[in-house]
Amino acid sequence: MKTLYLDCFAGIAGDMFIGALLNLVPNTEILKKEIQKIHALDPSEYGLVIEHTTKNGIAGINFDVRMKDHEHHHEHEHGHEEHHHHHRHLADIEAMITGSDLSQRVKREALRAFSLLAEAEAHVHGTTPDKIHFHEVGAVDSIIDITGAFILMEALGWPRVICSPVNVGSGTVECAHGILPVPAPAAEYLLHGLPVFSSGAPMERTTPTGALIVKCLADGFSTMPPGKITASGFGLGNRESSDMPNALRAVLIEDAEELGGFVREKLSLIECNIDDMNPQDYEPVTEKLFEAGGLDVWLESVYMKKGRPGVKLCCLSRPDDAVKLSRIILTHTTTQGVRLKEYDRLRLNWKVEEADTSLGKVRVKSTELDGETLRSIPEYEDVKAIATHHNIPMWEARQIILREI
Repeated sequence: MKTLYLDCFAGIAGDMFIGALLNLVPNTEILKKEIQKIHALDPSEYGLVIEHTTKNGIAGINFDVRMKDHEHHHEHEHGHEEHHHHHRHLADIEAMITGSDLSQRVKREALRAFSLLAEAEAHVHGTTPDKIHFHEVGAVDSIIDITGAFILMEALGWPRVICSPVNVGSGTVECAHGILPVPAPAAEYLLHGLPVFSSGAPMERTTPTGALIVKCLADGFSTMPPGKITASGFGLGNRESSDMPNALRAVLIEDAEELGGFVREKLSLIECNIDDMNPQDYEPVTEKLFEAGGLDVWLESVYMKKGRPGVKLCCLSRPDDAVKLSRIILTHTTTQGVRLKEYDRLRLNWKVEEADTSLGKVRVKSTELDGETLRSIPEYEDVKAIATHHNIPMWEARQIILREI
């Protein structure tokens, strides 16, 4: 299992995150190729710059979105000069993403991110998300930053994300609404419930886009987790600070043990017995557990005290997610407690790749043992979407796809 560790010792911004992850992917051109799938973005308006450079003596990648007039270089990350760009509502951005050819998961994650950002902006301005004019994130460069973050996560195979506490900086920042304290109000709202600190010379170190990325991706917060480092790199920002580089470090860690061709990993099992809950109420709980990182969720029939029939709710998770998932169970079911058990699991290696078929693109999960592919299975959600689009039964869509992959 792979873990992406984000070391936010000097904060985090959208361009810093993308720059850091560009160090880890095998080909940086994948970002440019995928961004072109957002057809509502006019390529003549912008250019993507990926520059290997240094900041305070630290080598890394500086990612920038250069607008056609060359007057704007990620200044949205610091709240400056938004008047050059179109102001868009949330519905406009949702239409751009939905109408793109990005993968279903990238679309889903990007839509969720913009919804969270609209909620934060609405809270700051005392209005509703649908009425927000995206002065910052509605600009071309911000749409690229946010969708680009998920594009690169997919290129890495969607590793779990562990984050250090986040350095928010100090002082003030000048934005479209005047001079405001650091962290900017939208960033501060998005960081609610997350571990933060302030260090270094006064400056904005974590931007709203950076806070959004942490909010959407972080599965947990800690020092660097144990494992084998397989890749690392710095994403460099555009701010200057004499005491620490304006940089984000990303470290890719392999934290599962290879055993006889299998992957061995530690997992937690969360379970509880329930005998007083409406059966219709289990489905939303199951959905919440999967959305929060549950690896598998299932129900078992049991007999409880006094011969009452009941249900045992079980959730398999990574150890770092056990407390978060337990909280969901305790909040959204009628149980008064949960049991936690630790297990070793042996599993096959697997990878997910996108395949072209006569019915459209589909993600295919292939399992491997000793370097040989055992089986390849199309992702259920993609088969479902294709069957719906072509108005054919699921089994027929699956048969066609299996013949062609």
